[in-house]
Amino acid sequence: MKHAVMMTLAVLMLAGCTERSERAIFDGNYYPPKTRAEKEDRRNFTASVRRASRGIEGAQKAALHEATRYCLESFGTSEIKWSGVAKGEGPVYGRSGDTVSVTGRCIIWK
Repeated sequence: MKHAVMMTLAVLMLAGCTERSERAIFDGNYYPPKTRAEKEDRRNFTASVRRASRGIEGAQKAALHEATRYCLESFGTSEIKWSGVAKGEGPVYGRSGDTVSVTGRCIIWK
């Protein structure tokens, strides 16, 4: 019984971890990423990273990386229309506490 509990705890601890070798590093720091998509249309998303206090420029690069990763893995495209800017311009970064985020829409060409 004790062995089963220990194994369950070990699995749960590892489930939320990213392999160190798979982490993207920006300006010498790791910024844990997260992407949330709209339920109605998954092409609309917000990508965010935590630990922005380690370096705002690195956090912005990490947020862009996460946005691009989301569109590539979900829709096979790296083209993004950023929310709140004119066509062809870069993203507007949001900041809330220690989190930096970008909002956009993955562009799918047919």
